[in-house]
Amino acid sequence: MKKTLIAGLLLAAFASFAAQAQNTDVNPASNGGWSGSGEFGFASSTGNSRSENINAKLGLSQENEQWKNNFFLDALRSKSQQTIVDTNGNTLKQFNTTANRYDGGASVGLKLDPRSYIVGAARYEHDDFGANLWQGIVSLGYGYIALKDGRNELSFEIGPGYKRYRPADVELVVNGVVEHQRQPTESEMVARGLANYKYKLTENTAFEDTFLMEAGSKNTYLQNDAGVAVSMTQKLALKVGFQVRHNSDVLPGTRKTDTLTTTNLVYSF
Repeated sequence: MKKTLIAGLLLAAFASFAAQAQNTDVNPASNGGWSGSGEFGFASSTGNSRSENINAKLGLSQENEQWKNNFFLDALRSKSQQTIVDTNGNTLKQFNTTANRYDGGASVGLKLDPRSYIVGAARYEHDDFGANLWQGIVSLGYGYIALKDGRNELSFEIGPGYKRYRPADVELVVNGVVEHQRQPTESEMVARGLANYKYKLTENTAFEDTFLMEAGSKNTYLQNDAGVAVSMTQKLALKVGFQVRHNSDVLPGTRKTDTLTTTNLVYSF
C-alpha cells in the first residue's frame, strides 16, 4: 500500500508538471500559475536542561484556468534530555528522540469552471510517536472556490477515499522487560473534507487556516493548521503556526490529541 500511495503521488506530480509544460508552450512568459514556499525552524537549549527541535516544510501550488494543484512535504524531529531509572534502580540522564514525523501529499484539481473542480488527493504520514505509526489515504472528490478577491480566498473539497493505517505499537512489561507488541494494519473507506481560508491582513501580513477531516467508521482523523506570516522582504517572512491533530479512536495509553507550535523562517519562490 505504501508503494501504491507513493506511485499515486508521483503520478499526480507528473500530470501536473506535464500541464505546466503545456501552459509554458502556449505562453513562454508565464510560469503556469506556480508558486511555492519553504519553511525552517530550529530551537536548542543547553545547561540545566538540554533539547533540540527542528521542523521543515515545503509547499508548491499551481492555479490557472485549467488546474488547481497542491504538493507538500513536512518533517519534524525533536530530542530532549530525560531522567530515567534503570532496572538496577540507578537514575540516569539520556538524550532521547521525543518526536520523529514526516508526511507528504498532493492534490490535483481539474477545473470544470472558474469556481468548481474535480480533485484527486493522496497523503502519507509516518510518526514514531503518534497514535498511528503510519497512515495513507487516496481520495477523489469535488472542490469549490466559494470566495476569492483581493484579500480573501475560501475553498472547500469533499469526497470519498480509501485509508490504510497501522496503530502505534503497545508496550507490555514481560518479566520486567518492556516489549513492543505490533498492531495489525487497518483499512476503511472514509469521507475526506478540506477547508482552506486565506486572509491578507495588511500588505505584509497574511493569515491562513487549513482544516482536514478523514472520517471513517473505525477512526476519524482531524487536523487544523493555522498560521500568521509577516513579510520582511519580498521573499522572506517570519511565520508563527499552530497545529492540532486528533484521532477519535486510539489504543490505551495513547493520547487522542497532539499540538505543535512553530516559529519559522519562510522563503517564497
